[in-house]
Amino acid sequence: MTDAATIRARFREHAFIIDDAFATGLQIMLALEKPLLIEGPAGVGKTESAKVLAEVLATELIRLQCYEGLDAMSALYEWNYPRQMLHARLSETDGSSLDEREAYMFSERFLLKRPLLDAITRDRPPVLLIDEVDRADEAFEAFLLEVLAEWQVTIPELGTIRAQHKPHVILTSNRTRELSDALRRRCLFVWLPYPALDVEIGILHARVPGLSDRLAQQIARLMQVLRGLPLQNARGVAESLDWALAL
Repeated sequence: MTDAATIRARFREHAFIIDDAFATGLQIMLALEKPLLIEGPAGVGKTESAKVLAEVLATELIRLQCYEGLDAMSALYEWNYPRQMLHARLSETDGSSLDEREAYMFSERFLLKRPLLDAITRDRPPVLLIDEVDRADEAFEAFLLEVLAEWQVTIPELGTIRAQHKPHVILTSNRTRELSDALRRRCLFVWLPYPALDVEIGILHARVPGLSDRLAQQIARLMQVLRGLPLQNARGVAESLDWALAL
């Protein structure tokens, strides 16, 4: 995919409609190997865009779902303690030294990879989706900055692991809190708004095969009206699609 038009066409083949601005953002992300931060209201397709990108690139999608209290260990790795304990008991009489048993127990055989470590140890670059990064706290955001800058992590028992291939990184945010300037500088940026009327009609036809023109226009026009009302939760494209499928 060398240009924005090709990216738009490939996304359309997967029933996902994007505009020139979004396609250009993806084009630059792939060319510069920089993370892309996608912000916008809920339900406009931020998460889905990463899934479609993985399909378009014919690669794996690895998703890190952010939440309050998420820490570095939960995003990187943990040790399989039950299996380590079982091995420790079974190896007590095999004649190996304590150092040999310890080295074996803290080897990759007992390592459980979490999304960030998994993403940097793949044989080919996956799409790494860091979803709703605004839900994580500032301490995790600082740790994430270090990973995005160096593309390496240090595990005390194993040493430093460096990425052979940089993953294609997409971060999403619903703006429940402001992200740091440092993280924003590290990323390219795209704002994904609610779609215009004609775009939403195109999305409905692409995602709901067989939908009549009349029904697609009625749903899209009413959603435009609803989004202009002072509702507590505005309706996104996801609700438009659910409505179309139900009808």
